Amino acid sequence: MSLVRLNIKGISYSQTQNGAYALILNEVDGDRKLPIVIGAFEAQSIAIALEKEIRPPRPLTHDLFKNFADRFDIVVKQVIIHKLVDGVFYSSLICERDKIEEIIDARTSDAIALALRFDAPIFTYKNILDKAGIYLKVNPKSEDEDNQDSVLVDDLIADELEVDEPKENYKGKTLDELHSLLDEAVTNEDYEKAAKIRDEISKR
Repeated sequence: MSLVRLNIKGISYSQTQNGAYALILNEVDGDRKLPIVIGAFEAQSIAIALEKEIRPPRPLTHDLFKNFADRFDIVVKQVIIHKLVDGVFYSSLICERDKIEEIIDARTSDAIALALRFDAPIFTYKNILDKAGIYLKVNPKSEDEDNQDSVLVDDLIADELEVDEPKENYKGKTLDELHSLLDEAVTNEDYEKAAKIRDEISKR
């Protein structure tokens, strides 16, 4: 079976499962998306890894795993989403130490959080993408803006997920106020809020 490389399109709040999020993976050489429902903690961990400039005051679980692996010269080479059963995705970490390769079973959300920290590529098999891949509509309102990759999730048959628009408005804040709010958000470990503030600072 042929492997298909994926990258991360974004994370959105699940309207059908309270407290859950949808991680949307994008086919690198195609238009299909693979939505995977994940928990709030995993969504936060992935968001932190995506936002390189935000560092938690203490290492999260996936950061601890990365530090542990670095200390013992273990490298995650790639992640493969290899099975889909009853709506649940199964993944493997392909690891290497002393030129010996090992395959470790992992939840898909954990595997992707670690893949980001190791800069490891993410793959799935073509038959899984054929079965679970969907086409999402691009929001036409954002085509003229910097963020042309933002996605409007519309009429998803399986998960009925929607991308939430940011509720906070930081445009009226000064840079000093934004930096203060950013420090406060990181201290409170509200990394979703911190990422939004960082985006506003970057726009300035």
